[in-house]
Amino acid sequence: MNPDLVAASKAKLKLDSWGMHLPDMVEIMVREAMAGKNVVRLHSGDPSLYGAIVEQIELLEARGVAVKIVPGVSSLFAAAAALKTQLTLRGVSESVIVTRPAGKTLETDQIPEFSRMGQTMVVFLGTEKLAGITQKLECPKDSPAAVVYHASWPDEKVVRGTVADIATKAAAAGIEHTALLVIGGVAGEIKKGHTRSHLYS
Repeated sequence: MNPDLVAASKAKLKLDSWGMHLPDMVEIMVREAMAGKNVVRLHSGDPSLYGAIVEQIELLEARGVAVKIVPGVSSLFAAAAALKTQLTLRGVSESVIVTRPAGKTLETDQIPEFSRMGQTMVVFLGTEKLAGITQKLECPKDSPAAVVYHASWPDEKVVRGTVADIATKAAAAGIEHTALLVIGGVAGEIKKGHTRSHLYS
């Protein structure tokens, strides 16, 4: 969550949810909502991608609190903007695969299978595991890859490379968290193989 947005807010009560358990957060939101206050649960990026919103909504609605979702800009799209690219590019990739690596909350992943499809692949929640992720990829090792740190923030950082070297390059740039891994032809500085869109014909 961008602290600048919180600082600019005129909210009377501002709480950082870092380290809080869901029942505790829900209890606070219910209490304030029942007191007639407008309550905002501010997520980073867009809550529809790895935002864990459904479980929050279920608990709130069970307590009689109505919920409205306001979409945000996902780091997925902010990363594409940082790379000056499009995630789907005619002749290069017609689809986007959004996934995450196995970890504490996911027993197994499908990264090897997805990487064989030859489409744009975006990996969330994997910055600390870049070396392991790239080793599991079954696309050509010279496939373009990029890591985008803090997409759309003032300290945004972009590192480009290939599947073979992107983990090393990201580590050398000091990127250890809060970044996305983008794999596929659209991630390259020079986009090879794309054809002209019918939009301009």
